[in-house]
Amino acid sequence: MKATNKETITRRKREHIAICLNEQVAGVGITTGLERVRFIHNALPEVSFREISLETEWLDKRLAAPLLVSSMTGGTDEAGAINRRLAVAAEERGWAIGLGSMRAAIESEELASTFSIRKEAPSIPVIANLGAVQLNYGYGPDTCMRAVDIAEADALVLHLNSMQEVFQPEGDTDFKGLLKRIREVCRSCPVPVGMKEVGWGLDDATAALLHDAGVSFLDIAGAGGTSWSQVEKFRTSSPVQRAAAEAFQDWGIPTAESLLELRSRLPDAFLIASGGLQSGVDAAKTLALGANLAGFGRSLLPRAAGEDAELSVASLLEQFQVVEYQLRAAMFGIGAATVKQLRETKRISIHTP
Repeated sequence: MKATNKETITRRKREHIAICLNEQVAGVGITTGLERVRFIHNALPEVSFREISLETEWLDKRLAAPLLVSSMTGGTDEAGAINRRLAVAAEERGWAIGLGSMRAAIESEELASTFSIRKEAPSIPVIANLGAVQLNYGYGPDTCMRAVDIAEADALVLHLNSMQEVFQPEGDTDFKGLLKRIREVCRSCPVPVGMKEVGWGLDDATAALLHDAGVSFLDIAGAGGTSWSQVEKFRTSSPVQRAAAEAFQDWGIPTAESLLELRSRLPDAFLIASGGLQSGVDAAKTLALGANLAGFGRSLLPRAAGEDAELSVASLLEQFQVVEYQLRAAMFGIGAATVKQLRETKRISIHTP
């Protein structure tokens, strides 16, 4: 691998972190749709708050809560520190954790350590991550397993980010024939393979194609949170790309809408709801709408990127506990004592604008 390519990837990862921390990168004119979802309060819940359980299982591992640290970063020293802090907090609180795109580790071995978190997270599910489009640029099942091995991961997620790539200065935009290659990876990899959007949501027809191709889980990553066309707008030096990106700030399928579509079309699929979640109440809403897990991404980044490692982890742990308390309180408010009861509740309504 040429040094210039390594430097390009590292610079891009560093810029992504800085932009997500310091710029307005949320979608504009679009929301997750979760604000229209309401629980029907139960004044007589008939459960003890202290006995409410958030426990669940995924990938043959116990989770203390149905929550996931969504894929975010890697490929720089700063990103490695962020990943390790998130892993420490996730391990202590019993959340699953996903890693950011591991292309940097595949193409520059010295960057692999920035994705190595198994020491910090020995008992929880760890998810390796590669861009699906790279399967059209020379990657194959062996490359995918290399990412899994680097992370000592329990599963692999391939992310779909077409609208990011089209506005990225170095973007890879050949998505033609990609489904066939995804199917090959699903058949070849000894670990479960999932698919993840990066912030524009999955529609039910695309999800069905992926499910039929052998995908084990789907992370909808709906619109209403981070917009990667907005992120890339701040990176590009092209006035054409920058101006074009402005028209896509409200692009995508809102998280709630995507989730409802997928659960209706694929009643037995394992679904992760991410994309703009800010609280445990948001998580509770997605679980009640049919998600198996709820994922949090950029809302965790500021605390994970703190200057002092010890204080950063302590702050993350507090944030995790707040989310869990909110989730448990929402369950109490409708009389759901377990995650299963929350996912089966009828005490939910969707208000039209």
